[in-house]
Formats: sequence, C-alpha cells, structure tokens
Amino acid sequence: MGHVTRLPEFSVIVFSFLLHFVWEFWQAPTYAGMIEMNHWDGIKLCSSATFGDVGFALTAFWITSAAARSRFWFEAPKAWQTLLFIGVGIALTVGFEFYYTNISERWTYSDLMPLVPPFGTGLSPLLQWIFIPLAVVWLTQRQAVGAKAMEAGK
Repeated sequence: MGHVTRLPEFSVIVFSFLLHFVWEFWQAPTYAGMIEMNHWDGIKLCSSATFGDVGFALTAFWITSAAARSRFWFEAPKAWQTLLFIGVGIALTVGFEFYYTNISERWTYSDLMPLVPPFGTGLSPLLQWIFIPLAVVWLTQRQAVGAKAMEAGK
C-alpha cells in the first residue's frame, strides 16, 4: 500500500474527495429540492457528485501531466500548468452542468444559484473548480515535499 500512497494521483484523489465532498454539501441549498430531500438521499447524491468531481480532477491532472510531460508538475507548477488544471475542470463542469440542467434535466438550480452566461452554469460549481483545484495543487505539493523530506531523513 505504501507504493500507491506515493503516487501523485493518490494525493489528488484524497484531497479532491475531501474538499469536493464538503463543497457539495455547502452548495446543496443552491440546487432545487436538496433542502427538502431526506438525509440519506442527500448524502448519496452529494457522494455521487463528489465521485464525479474526483474523476474530473484526475482527468485534469492527467491532461496537465501530459502537457507538462511530467506527473510531478505540481511540485513547482508553472502558471500555465495551474491554469490548465483549473481550465480542464471548469470546461468539464460547464459541459456536465449544461447537460444535466438543460438536456437530461437530472437536476435544476434553486433561486439561490446565480447563473453565469453564456451557458447558464451555476456560479457555485464554477467557483468550486477555481478554489478546490488550487487547494489540491497546494496540498499535493506539500504532501510530496513532506514525503521527500521523510525519505531523506531515513
């Protein structure tokens, strides 16, 4: 198991899951029906959304890694790498939010959700994909630095 925990993807998964899970609950009032939903159904829905967010984060990580030609780009990220990581997440979010709110109508926004043109994407999911990826990059970087320091101290 120790080998798996040293992979950068492991940190991206763990930090993304923890941060997105909390965000999903905080933004629940901005989605129609979430306030009235029973507790267990709300947990299942937020968990499902969180797993999707983790998938977006891994996709963004791998695209950025391919462009940077390194899975360790986060150790000293250049501005374009961070922007690409965030940009991929935002693009996926806009596409999926549009699909689920306008085409499949799997969910709708409540009156509390400000909408951002041109696709009418909710402000909360857009902010989610700015703030959380920045935190994930920082936390993953700190994790890698700490792990290297521990290895050097052996």
